[in-house]
Amino acid sequence: MGRHEAALSDSAPQPLFRLDGRVAFVSAAPGHLGRAMTRALCGAGAHVIVNARDDEKLADFEARLLGEGHSVERAAFDVADSEKVRAFFASLPRLDILVNNAIAMTPKPFAALEPADFAQTYTSCVTASFEAVRAALPALRAAASAGGEASVVNIASMYGLVSPDARLYDQPGQQSPFHYGPAKAALLQLTRHLAAELGRKNIRVNALVPGPFPRPEVQAAAPEFAARLAGRTMLGRVGDAHEIAGPLLFLASKASAFMTGQSLVIDGGWTQW
Repeated sequence: MGRHEAALSDSAPQPLFRLDGRVAFVSAAPGHLGRAMTRALCGAGAHVIVNARDDEKLADFEARLLGEGHSVERAAFDVADSEKVRAFFASLPRLDILVNNAIAMTPKPFAALEPADFAQTYTSCVTASFEAVRAALPALRAAASAGGEASVVNIASMYGLVSPDARLYDQPGQQSPFHYGPAKAALLQLTRHLAAELGRKNIRVNALVPGPFPRPEVQAAAPEFAARLAGRTMLGRVGDAHEIAGPLLFLASKASAFMTGQSLVIDGGWTQW
């Protein structure tokens, strides 16, 4: 039995996913999937820095997490503001896990889109993710030196892989905007570039690619629309936010130690038809 085989056989599955003693950062943490991802990291033992632009909303989320017994702190700033990003990450002595989840977007129909709409979405999703990784590099390298590795997880979308099926969206404002999918596609390519750049530094970079995870209020307000989304998946249902927890912990932890530059799709089979 080789060294790696022995290590694997001696490791129970649960400890592979534990994050005790590690520091994580999650942008857009109070959002729909952000909340689930933050709780997953907290539950695995990480100290989590939660980020968003709205400090009031962020403070409320922080208070809820602290009340649940988690180790958290908040950092309110816009990740699209590169100066604030650089200043914040320069203050961190160590960062084991960086989750780039934020995107700013004003939904508009095809005819109303302006170049500024594309610029805002691309900047907040792609440029901001790049700047966060570059600014956090000293802290990520410190974590890799201390713990053997660090992990960056970029949150993309199935609409970075395939185009929206317009037949599913019969109401204005339902369809995925034209400036969303292209930005998420670029984020997937950025993930591969960063993985190639940082792999020898023991910093892994992967992407999560969620499929249909409509908010509960959307499902309640438009049950027929939610049913159409569900019918488009192989599993015949939409995703619940908590179902992103396992895939995130896999990429964030040493359970995926030999995985980088990859896109992990969580879409109920939507993109495999």
